[in-house]
Amino acid sequence: MADAESEALRLALPGGATLIAAGETSGMVYVLAAGRLAAVTADDPPRLLGLIWPGEAIGEISVLADIPHTATVVAVRDCELLALPREAFLAAVENHPSILIELMRTMIARARNERAAQRLAVTFGFLAACEGPPVRDFVERLRREVEGHGARTTLLTAEHLTRPTEWFSEREEEHDCVFYVAECGEAAWSAQCVRQADRVFFVGRGETTDIRCQSAAARTALKPADLVLIHPQECARPSGGRPWQEALGCRGVFHARDGDTADIARLARMITGRSVGVVLSGGGARGYAHVGALRALHERGVPIDFVGGASMGAVIAAGCAFEWDDAEMTARVRAAFVDTNPLSDLAVPLIALTRGHLVERRLFENFGDIDIRDLWRPYFCVSSDLTHGRHIVHDSGLLRRALRASIALPGILPPVVDGDTVLVDGGVMRNLPVEMMLDMHDGPIVAVDVSIDTGLCPKDIETPKSLLGWVLSGAWRKGAPIVSLLLRSATVTANRDVIAARGQADLFIAPELDGVEIRDWRAFEPAVEAGYRATIRALETLDGPLTELRLRRSP
Repeated sequence: MADAESEALRLALPGGATLIAAGETSGMVYVLAAGRLAAVTADDPPRLLGLIWPGEAIGEISVLADIPHTATVVAVRDCELLALPREAFLAAVENHPSILIELMRTMIARARNERAAQRLAVTFGFLAACEGPPVRDFVERLRREVEGHGARTTLLTAEHLTRPTEWFSEREEEHDCVFYVAECGEAAWSAQCVRQADRVFFVGRGETTDIRCQSAAARTALKPADLVLIHPQECARPSGGRPWQEALGCRGVFHARDGDTADIARLARMITGRSVGVVLSGGGARGYAHVGALRALHERGVPIDFVGGASMGAVIAAGCAFEWDDAEMTARVRAAFVDTNPLSDLAVPLIALTRGHLVERRLFENFGDIDIRDLWRPYFCVSSDLTHGRHIVHDSGLLRRALRASIALPGILPPVVDGDTVLVDGGVMRNLPVEMMLDMHDGPIVAVDVSIDTGLCPKDIETPKSLLGWVLSGAWRKGAPIVSLLLRSATVTANRDVIAARGQADLFIAPELDGVEIRDWRAFEPAVEAGYRATIRALETLDGPLTELRLRRSP
């Protein structure tokens, strides 16, 4: 082995640089000494295939089989490598057959994806994007919250700029989380932070658009940046998400009140894989059960960090993202759906049974003109694109317009026209959008499905024996039997996707709503109670905190 080592070259590879390109033949075997590499596809944007850790070899299959490299390998942070020419590597293998055994073990581990449990980010870069309070104070509070989860952390600043690559690698080995902090004006250190961090956050202030971003160009497709906007402690409604995101090209937007412990705790859970995402399904009036489910989660101290949904579930989830408490949620849902029927503005059924004006008025009364990027909790809802036959995820733009599309049940509400696209109810294609929540965060997911057993019975579509008696009995408030027929027809094709979504959730909740029909808008109390009871029962089956579910299942 000494002969092989003497022929090895020592290479330094900066974060973001490419070591190997798919389809090429380098004739070299590399061993990673320090840093982190990623094997990715040649797609645009590239897709991550796996991470490469210190001590692992790269390119050995290409040399042994004399074939081009099958993947592109890039540095996700500054790296130090040993490069061994093909002849020297083959001679070493011939003299030391045990090398092949170690290589086989590595290849088997990669095939099994044994590193999947370590996919959470380890290093975090926080970069000031404008003048204001020091970023370090904010990150120090975040770091203490992360340490409260039992993590070993360290914080690195511009004074560490001249340290060698091995030193940064050692800090990572010694700690569970490494925080890189760059204040305004620290351009060289800011670039270093971007190269070293697994996940980058730009930190700005919501009340200003004086953006002074550094090192934005140093990001790669494997390392998209997120945005944290700090607001005054007394801020009731965040702002600035859209201009900041568009200026920096950031992926996610997170809002936090200055010094607010709950907001800091939410970010800490996200960093450590403990954030909780809640997904709420569509289901007409049965969606009232979501109100009870959220109340049960609140009572049991379960944090809700990300929310999303389809159709009626999208509306309830939006209220949660708005930070409505249980009392406000109950009052608003009652006023919008129970006290008055938003589907009562009947129209000549050329496109739909209703004009949709009352629904639009209710959405404006409750959500105004707020952008989805200016909600306290990250939020999404889904609609169905009838033009191209696909689902659409709404995670930006005007909230009430996204909701209007998500609840546009075909035949009942007019569709939403967005450019050359016709959008209808999200439940048509994705009634329980757990898959979209998986893309938002790494923590456990709670899915509440109120669409189970919503098959039509003959009595649901019976023609009233007496039109006058039907009106006098108040049954007309539910809508005509055709409403049930349209509601069920619109969501029946999504059933197979719902079955798959249930398996993707860490905690699946299915309220028993046998007595609540999907158009029974007066059945508020029984539906809420069913959602509450089902959630309490589901939580009682857990053998530990819900926030730890994904961590305990990953191995």
